[in-house]
Amino acid sequence: MQFKPSIMFGLLVSLLISQLPLQTVSAQAPNLAGYSQQSSTAERDWEQKFREIPTTENIRQYNQRLSARPHNVGSPYDKDNAEWILSQFKSWGLDAQIETFDVLFPTPKTRKLELLGPKPYTAKLVEPPVPGDPTSSQQSEQLPTYNAYSVDGDVTAPLVYVNYGIPKDYEQLDRMGISVRGAIVIARYGQSWRGIKPKVAAEHGAVGCIIYSDPRDDGYFEGDVFPQGAYRNSNGVQRGSVLDMPVYAGDPLTPGIGSTPGAKRLALKDVKVFTKIPVMPISYGDAQPFLEQLTGPVAPEGWRGALPFTYHVGPGPVKVHMVVASNWDQKPIYDVIARIPGSQYPDEWVIRGNHHDAWVNGSQDPVSGTSPLMEEARALGELLKQGWKPKRTIIYAAWDGEEPGLLGSTEWAETHADELRQHAVAYINSDANSRGFLFAGGSHSLQTMLNDVARDVPDPERQMSIWQRRRARDITQAATDDEKEKVRDRKYVPVQALGSGSDYTVFLDHLGVASANLGFGGEDGGGIYHSIYDDFYWYTHFDDPQFIYGRALAQVAGNSVMRLADADLIPLDFMAFSDTVKGYADDVEKLATDERNHIVEENKELDEGDQIAASDPTKKYVPPAREAVPPYLNFAPLKNALDALSHSAERYQHAFNQVAQNGGAALAKGSLAAVNAKLIESERALTAVQGLPNRPWFEHQIYAPGFYTGYGVKTLPGIREAIEQKKWQEADREIGVVANTLNNEATIIDSAAEELEKVGK
Repeated sequence: MQFKPSIMFGLLVSLLISQLPLQTVSAQAPNLAGYSQQSSTAERDWEQKFREIPTTENIRQYNQRLSARPHNVGSPYDKDNAEWILSQFKSWGLDAQIETFDVLFPTPKTRKLELLGPKPYTAKLVEPPVPGDPTSSQQSEQLPTYNAYSVDGDVTAPLVYVNYGIPKDYEQLDRMGISVRGAIVIARYGQSWRGIKPKVAAEHGAVGCIIYSDPRDDGYFEGDVFPQGAYRNSNGVQRGSVLDMPVYAGDPLTPGIGSTPGAKRLALKDVKVFTKIPVMPISYGDAQPFLEQLTGPVAPEGWRGALPFTYHVGPGPVKVHMVVASNWDQKPIYDVIARIPGSQYPDEWVIRGNHHDAWVNGSQDPVSGTSPLMEEARALGELLKQGWKPKRTIIYAAWDGEEPGLLGSTEWAETHADELRQHAVAYINSDANSRGFLFAGGSHSLQTMLNDVARDVPDPERQMSIWQRRRARDITQAATDDEKEKVRDRKYVPVQALGSGSDYTVFLDHLGVASANLGFGGEDGGGIYHSIYDDFYWYTHFDDPQFIYGRALAQVAGNSVMRLADADLIPLDFMAFSDTVKGYADDVEKLATDERNHIVEENKELDEGDQIAASDPTKKYVPPAREAVPPYLNFAPLKNALDALSHSAERYQHAFNQVAQNGGAALAKGSLAAVNAKLIESERALTAVQGLPNRPWFEHQIYAPGFYTGYGVKTLPGIREAIEQKKWQEADREIGVVANTLNNEATIIDSAAEELEKVGK
């Protein structure tokens, strides 16, 4: 979600902002959704008090303390940080504890990368300290540059450049007549999650994979490099996990269950989510000698990076020797969990989380998000002293082990899965945070609530709300006048669908807990991701130096937690959900039609070529193979389910509007326990126990990370990916699965509406 705005973009946003009406939190406002007039007035007062408590100085101090030393999983400072966070939670009056899990976390034992010829070179594989940056010199504590969960291997092979190493790049190689079978591939970071690159390479027969950071993507092509600027210098390396997380998240040895003492663990040989070939990350300084000696075809225009030579694809004459070996040890991880008991609905839980582990010092990732979470917890502790009592139980979590594979959140959620399915109302996540605009992703039933909260939180740099500033940005970035007008007419900022990549994954994708992911960005320059240079020095020089957007994150996330915890009626909006899913269904139907038409047209062109070739009797002609034209898929069950969903959403909205009349008097006097119980079930109804095809851990049928994107979302994933992979019978079957899921959802919403209608009588 990072981008670099131009000066003109900033001027346009400023001009547009100056033309918008000022919206302040003190303006007269209607009742909050799900609140009676009395409870709404009280809630606005408490939320305003909350927003005044967080300080930038506290957030700064937390960040400096947490990022003072490397704190990867298994390191002494990782445990020290967890214990310090625990002590802070307790000092603020919260009931807190550490829950510990033992997880598989390999660390590098041998790393070697040699260019054998034509001009030999041995990769340095190190990130040197930078003068003036004090923590970059903590070399004895820094985790070396590597990709966690790469299989061990010692391979020698020719080199092939594969651009970003995603499926469409291999399609281009096929068109060029280039095979990677038996080769080591070199791919640049970007366009997909890193674990996809060795996965696709292995599927095409490669024996090894190198991933490097090209300066076009986050180096000198984008701006001045660290320490003069924010971007990646020639020595910077992106560490990271290469687990096949689109299959399942969490400890590789305990899929689907918590990694507690006595848990049944897989043998290493039986784990399906390790890479099939060895893989390692390198800097663009190390990559240059390898790439500039490649020959073969010149790389397509879109494949060319910013290194100072002509990019060739290979193979030849470059030959590479690569050695990767790890210590395959189990390490303890430390989840810090704090609870604020609910006064009226203690068995309904609102959960808020951000991870605390990092690959090295991690001032941006994740401490820029952990520090605001801590300040939220302190502020809630202050409200408790002033007499505030949330209706629902609030759980604050500082997760460990996110970086290797969402380990801490997944193991905790799998351990407490039965409780969470019964009690969890929603999960609010954040991760790294930067300067700029609010970005929100999540369940679309939360879209209206998140927009309402954003309207109440002031932007730290503008005399307006963070909602207005984000809307102004969306108007400015719209490509056409018609699109700009649509954004202006829209009464909400769309919440983006979530794939994976942070700790919401187990809650949303596996357990069906309504979830949101919040953070600011868009005005920072990023080039230190997962390197030793992601530290306090970099963050305070090039990202959010005054921590004002850290404070804004604490305000918007904290108010979201309060809004959910204090509501008389859980504020879910099924109209927003229904409209969004209808758009997804239109997309997959169009995808199927486009794919069929494409194949028909290709075959028609081949037929015409056959006629021309066959007219020459002097040449023997062998017709090229045709791709079978796919059947028409039957989308009728899906459309019928969408109609049912739409009707149930409208019925619920009507009942909601009825109880909101007369200042929400019905909400104040009625019993809402039965309605809220149904609302909690609503996201669960979007899961299917059998999960997605070939990856049963992912149970949500509306959102999932793509099998070949890793982080990027696929909506209606069972249908969409079957079409993309031309599995037509599977696509037809998945249409039925999704239709059944949406019918179940409609039934739950109807039940909630029926209970709410009783309250409104």
